[in-house]
Amino acid sequence: MAGPHDMRAVDVRVDGEVQGVGYRFGALRRADELELSGWVSNEANGQVTAHVEGLGHRIDKMLEWMREGTKWSHVSRVDVEDVAVQGIEGFTLR
Repeated sequence: MAGPHDMRAVDVRVDGEVQGVGYRFGALRRADELELSGWVSNEANGQVTAHVEGLGHRIDKMLEWMREGTKWSHVSRVDVEDVAVQGIEGFTLR
């Protein structure tokens, strides 16, 4: 079992009112603050998806933020899947 200071990667799918409300930019800012790598993207079905890599305790903090979102968003559901670390550098918008 991975500890809080081990490298981890997750794929995240976020449902709700999460497009057009600054959610991706907020995620980018939070990922930068937490020194995480990966990407975040709007999907045609209205969801936001993300791939996040970094230390386990920092990913936990990112997931807390993703469940709350921005003050303009309304998150109804967040699905998280542990995946293999890809070694991505930086965090980008897609």
